[in-house]
Amino acid sequence: MAAGMEKTKKPSRQQVYTLLVQVGRKDGDGLPDKATGAALMVYASGVDEAEAVRETVAILKQADLAPLDVTGYGTTAEREAQGHEIDQAERDLMQRALDENSVVVAQMTEFFKGEESIATDDNLMN
Repeated sequence: MAAGMEKTKKPSRQQVYTLLVQVGRKDGDGLPDKATGAALMVYASGVDEAEAVRETVAILKQADLAPLDVTGYGTTAEREAQGHEIDQAERDLMQRALDENSVVVAQMTEFFKGEESIATDDNLMN
């Protein structure tokens, strides 16, 4: 390459989105026998939240899980604007998702009879 003609890397448009995914039961899903499903806290990279959701659902299906519902909580900046406290361990996992352009499952909570929904429970987010 000629002097002064160095390639400059375009800034990535990827961002990390926090998603809460509710999954049902499916043969081979690895959930405990008596579980009725689970909730997964996920950090997923994407150019927008819709892409992050699509990638997350596709990966969870490949892992023999049955995604039923996805709730998006936005980017780190959006969460902070909503008043969410984000500790360093969580930021590290978000950075990993961004660096690896991946989906990171940060937490999984199994549901048992009578506990099937936490979609409105913000306790996981604070």
